[in-house]
Amino acid sequence: MTDIPERKRHLLIRAIYMLLMALILNLCGTLLCLLAIIQWIVVLMDEAPNQRLTAFGRNLGHYMRQIVEFQSFASEQVPFPFSAWPDAD
Repeated sequence: MTDIPERKRHLLIRAIYMLLMALILNLCGTLLCLLAIIQWIVVLMDEAPNQRLTAFGRNLGHYMRQIVEFQSFASEQVPFPFSAWPDAD
């Protein structure tokens, strides 16, 4: 039985991370849509955006960017939950 070369093993592990990150990115897109609807309702009622929702939306956008960079091989850093949550502030 032959051993899997280190590079191929790394790519197999990365493929598993990429599949997981693709699922998370899909969930983040849904969450972003819900966040936008909630923020729209808040602005409709209070005439000003909720600052916590704004900050979370900004952080979520940075997180989604990290996932896209990982998926496109622009980064080797595996995003949250395998690293810290991005802080856009």
